[in-house]
Amino acid sequence: MISTGVLTTYILVVIGLMVIPGPATLLTLARAVSGGKRVGLATGAGIAAGDLLHTTMATFGLSALLATSALAFEIVKYAGVIYLIYLGFKAFIEKSGSIDMPSAQAITPMRAFRQGFFTEILNPKTALFFLAFLPQFIHPESGSVIVQFALLGAIFVTLSIGVTSLLAIGAGSIGGWLRRNRTIGRWQGKGIGTIYMALGLRLALQQQ
Repeated sequence: MISTGVLTTYILVVIGLMVIPGPATLLTLARAVSGGKRVGLATGAGIAAGDLLHTTMATFGLSALLATSALAFEIVKYAGVIYLIYLGFKAFIEKSGSIDMPSAQAITPMRAFRQGFFTEILNPKTALFFLAFLPQFIHPESGSVIVQFALLGAIFVTLSIGVTSLLAIGAGSIGGWLRRNRTIGRWQGKGIGTIYMALGLRLALQQQ
């Protein structure tokens, strides 16, 4: 079973990535502001459903790889470390301007759910992120790899639902705060970049 320390680190990193304004966060807020809490909640649920599909594909694909070759799995983990550090460095040095929520028309909750779902699953960067991110917290010596993947995936989806639900419920005040503090965009990339690079370096050193 995954150790408490690994789980704690994983949860903190996931929450950190989710609370920094990103595409999913801004889409949920925009939908909630334009269509109300139900539409915002439906958007967040759709995004979480997309995350569930990504974690499921990563679970079975990478578990099959481990069953074939432990060395291949280690190669994937190190490739993931490099990718996370690259994403972090890119986000950190990227020039960011003011942050704006996307414009959104009022739609039904069902349509908002579908849009959130397809927006998440059709983003190739999201798929690459899951393939790079999840293996970093998997340790074959801790038990069944499939069980570990499933646990991490369930935690990610649960946190996604929780965070987006809070965003949808507090959309009015949060959206107003973002409008009053547009320059937060200047620190958005640095915040995400720092998390990615710190995670990648920590795991790289840990595995040496």
